[in-house]
Amino acid sequence: MNILVTDFVLVLLIFIRILSAFVSAPIFGHASIPSQVKVFLSFVIAYIIFSVTSPANIAVDFNVWWLFFMAIKEIVVGLIIGFSINLVFYGFNFAGTFIGFDMGLAMAQVMNPVEETDGNVIGEIIYFLALMIFFIINGHQYVIRALAFSFQVVPLGEFQLNESLFNLIVNYSGMVFVIAVKIAAPILVSFFLIHIAEGILARMIPQMQVFFVTQPLKIGIGLVLLATLVPVYFYVIKNLLQDFENKLYTLVRTMA
Repeated sequence: MNILVTDFVLVLLIFIRILSAFVSAPIFGHASIPSQVKVFLSFVIAYIIFSVTSPANIAVDFNVWWLFFMAIKEIVVGLIIGFSINLVFYGFNFAGTFIGFDMGLAMAQVMNPVEETDGNVIGEIIYFLALMIFFIINGHQYVIRALAFSFQVVPLGEFQLNESLFNLIVNYSGMVFVIAVKIAAPILVSFFLIHIAEGILARMIPQMQVFFVTQPLKIGIGLVLLATLVPVYFYVIKNLLQDFENKLYTLVRTMA
């Protein structure tokens, strides 16, 4: 009986880490996926990981406070793994916000069902494009592989906050702005030239309402540039997502 209860506690702790990662990770945390599916999938993966790793060397203390603090540690580990992947998608969304602002679509807001928030139209388009590419390259397996790897590097209850982990999370958070500038740079440069042309036109013809006349033109040019850059965006987004898998393993090692 003691062996069965110990195994149940270990599977429960593994289940908590996996479920926390799934709730905060892209695709798995999508609002369209029922909570029952997330719980069932987390339990199946937890049982498989327990059968493979067999963390029997952990001293289980049948104490409410011990279980509580162990659960808190596993929740933090899962949230860090899942949330770190979202940072790349925040960069894509932020890039679309830059582009939409230059196109004059800053007031055009649409509902994001994933985050249940309102966002820029262009930002949502690039966000869902990145989500589609993430699914095509089997990015959802990144989360499962990172979780399986985390149990080898960070055993149950061994997680501790350290300065290296804090600095790495700060660097990954700053990467959001770098990704946004990389994605939006071609269109931002193009619209910078358009703004210069608007200034010259306004000086040459003061009676002309330049901003009202050029606004439809800016939207049209922006859509044409986006359609032209879709293959480039596909290639860049795919490389950024594939490169982040190595960054995710680095993050897991830092938690050790």
